[in-house]
Amino acid sequence: MKKLLAILLLFSIFSCVNKQSNPENNQESTTYYLIRHAEKDKSDPENRNPKLIKKGLKRAKKWKNHFKNVDLDAVYSTNYNRTIETATPTAVDKNLEIKSYNPQTLDIKVFLEKTKGQHVLIVGHSNTTPAFVNKIIEEDKYQSIDETINSNLYVVTIIDGEIKHELKSVD
Repeated sequence: MKKLLAILLLFSIFSCVNKQSNPENNQESTTYYLIRHAEKDKSDPENRNPKLIKKGLKRAKKWKNHFKNVDLDAVYSTNYNRTIETATPTAVDKNLEIKSYNPQTLDIKVFLEKTKGQHVLIVGHSNTTPAFVNKIIEEDKYQSIDETINSNLYVVTIIDGEIKHELKSVD
């Protein structure tokens, strides 16, 4: 019995020392997944707030499937039919409320602080999504998305202040 207690005590001490000596265990990670809304109805050029077409609704479900194994803490969307409809399947699947944001008035520092340590999906537009990524990475790297592209996924990960980012196409 004494040997068992000694072994457990040594294991416990070793685990604590290992965690303290391994900085990766103490790192805080934040990940942003930024996408443009899915395919919208373009039949009325005067309509500034169109809904998604059938193809767009299918893509929104594809996004839900893409994020199936991602532990999201929040879902953000601009206040437009097409972005909300794109975000909804994922938000419902994750049992999360869609939070609204306005790209024109967003204070990026406040947003980053508020979402620190989280995994966040952000749904925007062909111009606002790359601009949002650029604000996070503090670099003017990404340009507006072509109107025919709805499959871009920008992934920005921040670990203890170090920012990594990539652009993927998800079909």
